[in-house]
Amino acid sequence: MKSIFKNVFLITVFTMLTRMLGFFFRIFLSRTIGAEALGLYQVALSVFMVLLTVVSSGFTLIISRMTAGYRVGSDRKAIGSLVSTCAIIGLVVSVFLCLVIFVFRNLFQNLFTDENCINILIILLPSLVFSAIYSVFRGAMWGNDNYFGLCVSELVEQIVKIVICVLLLASGMSAIQNAMSVAWSFTFSCFVSSVFVVLLYFVYGGKINKPTKIYKSVLKQSAPITAVRVIASFTQPLIALILPAQLVLAGYTSNQAMGLYGIAMGMTFPILFLPSALIGSLATALVPDISMAMVQNDNKHIEGRVKSSLTFAMFVSFLIVPVFVAIGDKFGILLYNEVLSGTLLQMSAWIMIPMGITNITSAILNSVGMEVKSFVNYVVGGVFMFLSIICLTRYIGINALILGMGGSSVISASLNILMLKKKLSIKVGILKNLFLLIGCALPTIAITSFLSSILSNVLPLFFDLAISTFVGVAIYLLLCMVFNVVDISVYLVKIKEKIAKKHQKMQKK
Repeated sequence: MKSIFKNVFLITVFTMLTRMLGFFFRIFLSRTIGAEALGLYQVALSVFMVLLTVVSSGFTLIISRMTAGYRVGSDRKAIGSLVSTCAIIGLVVSVFLCLVIFVFRNLFQNLFTDENCINILIILLPSLVFSAIYSVFRGAMWGNDNYFGLCVSELVEQIVKIVICVLLLASGMSAIQNAMSVAWSFTFSCFVSSVFVVLLYFVYGGKINKPTKIYKSVLKQSAPITAVRVIASFTQPLIALILPAQLVLAGYTSNQAMGLYGIAMGMTFPILFLPSALIGSLATALVPDISMAMVQNDNKHIEGRVKSSLTFAMFVSFLIVPVFVAIGDKFGILLYNEVLSGTLLQMSAWIMIPMGITNITSAILNSVGMEVKSFVNYVVGGVFMFLSIICLTRYIGINALILGMGGSSVISASLNILMLKKKLSIKVGILKNLFLLIGCALPTIAITSFLSSILSNVLPLFFDLAISTFVGVAIYLLLCMVFNVVDISVYLVKIKEKIAKKHQKMQKK
């Protein structure tokens, strides 16, 4: 178990570093290329991500599983054959998808509100081939527990993307030229990361052997996983196609609609995923723990893990919500120089709470063999979101997306909790902690807003937000401790124990 937690810690550190770079890169893009260009790129990228899911999602997981299985018998030749076979499959599938886009280019062009999006998609297509190779060698390294190499490769990809994009962007370019420059940086970074992973695979002692007929087994195992994830991945491109079209019907011009979409999906909503890195790390550690308890029929252990995990996920999700609700409009100005982005952040910050609950409950459902039902819950929530966008955009504009995404998360989280209670026959007890956290958040919002209004008269925006955010988070933590929502002292004691043990080991040496 120690190695698992070490790997989770390693993944969390690199994931947070990579996401921080990506976050600041997005701020740079929004301020450099503008909302319209960012919207064009996001629309094309959302379609590309569906294609990427086809060539990579199922492969990586299955290859890692099979590699780990071959390691038990020290069958290195079989691992080499698996990698070469899967690399051929990935190349064939990715090249085929690229040809489909080229042959039916006019058909795909009609799907976009702006015809320039198809040109951006064409630029992104080579990344499909590079990513197919990357996913194969990534899966093999994952199965060999080479986590450090994988994390470094993702970080390298992010750095290369940023450097190339900065070099390509120039003043005076049009929105479409800027969007194309970002697309080229994405493609080149995928090429670099795929080469980097292949080199790492051989550095770690990996080999390539003659392909075998194992491709049948790989396709059979990966097909269901890929199918589920492909269906899920259609969410973003459908939003990218439907929302701008609905905004146009509501009276906006095509450029205005694309700009609103770029502000919402390219600036505001990525901020809502900030808690997901920590919650995702918890989910990674939680899945094997609950799976083992299921085998041992240790219901008491499972109930304790479920309750504590839900409380922690809500606590983390709530952590920054009061601050965003209170002064989110100022964050939009500071980060993107865009007032609307900050206003949308204020209005949508609450979505982080049901989103966090959905993430952790989905992980628990996966650990008890209910992946399909978890996906069904996701689809039910998604239907609500699309109905909101289609039916309400003409009346409330971009706010229909906020209502749809928030309602979708609430529905999925609620259905997940009901299934957990039914499957595990446990009392989740989520409402009490939820109301306590809301009670802690309300005074935090009021105090943070009041403090910021005073500081804004005497301090620059950056220092106003820095002090207000620090005080807001501190007040929230203090209230949680007072009302015993999360016993933070337990974590402090554990940290002290670990430090003491390390100190004792150092003295023995």
